[in-house]
Amino acid sequence: MMADPMKLAVLGHPIEHSLSPKLHAMFAEQAGISVEYGAIDVEADEFGERVDALRADGYRGVNITVPHKAAAHDYADTLTDAALLAGAVNTLVFDDTVLGDNTDGAGFVADLHACGIDVTDKHVVVLGAGGATRGLLGPLAALKPAEIVVTGRMPYNAEALQQQFGPGTATDAPVQACTYLALKGIHADVLIHASPAGHSSGMPRLPHDLLADGATCYNLNYGAAHTVFADWASAHGAGAVFDGLGMLVEQGAAAFTQWTGKPVDARAALDQLRTKA
Repeated sequence: MMADPMKLAVLGHPIEHSLSPKLHAMFAEQAGISVEYGAIDVEADEFGERVDALRADGYRGVNITVPHKAAAHDYADTLTDAALLAGAVNTLVFDDTVLGDNTDGAGFVADLHACGIDVTDKHVVVLGAGGATRGLLGPLAALKPAEIVVTGRMPYNAEALQQQFGPGTATDAPVQACTYLALKGIHADVLIHASPAGHSSGMPRLPHDLLADGATCYNLNYGAAHTVFADWASAHGAGAVFDGLGMLVEQGAAAFTQWTGKPVDARAALDQLRTKA
């Protein structure tokens, strides 16, 4: 008899844009196993209740995207070192207890390398100070940039990240915090877009000269949500602009292996996704 498919899903709000179901179908085909992977829209106030229901229904685990990464961190019974460092969780593994992991940082760094983006000794600006940024700051800091400026509409979240990762902390990274309005006079060699702007009304108001000559721009978003940032970057003189599809694939591959014990070829899956896009 054939084994029942392993039940998996991604939880977020919004979620209709997600390519994760297609991606994990590719991973399942590579691994030769049966997987049922869905995309489930979950409001912030129902997160715990919905995860409880999925566990009761026999799910093996879930991916977590905006806006639930902090809630998933609090929900987990135990946390990996990556999740502890990030203070956010993008992968839950269900067993007798719930393991919270964060594969965002490793996936982000793997894709930076694949794209040929070097941040060592560079001035890096990160747009957005939410759970996505929290997941990548530790691994980004390990690449030894000269400076990381984390910025958002309001100062509070960015300042919290500076206090978590900046000078004098265990990470002791050169993290600075400011609002978008305070970016005047700062010039990014590498600009990383980690805000949900692509899913909403558009880019925040940013200095016209934020990008240094030939700056590289990287967007954690992909697909239609990438367009707003890509258009802004191109109009402001970016030397190269990359979307976050490779990061999605790399972090997804790490999560898939967590759930199944099966290694997969992330770059082959990425080539498939881009061919079908």
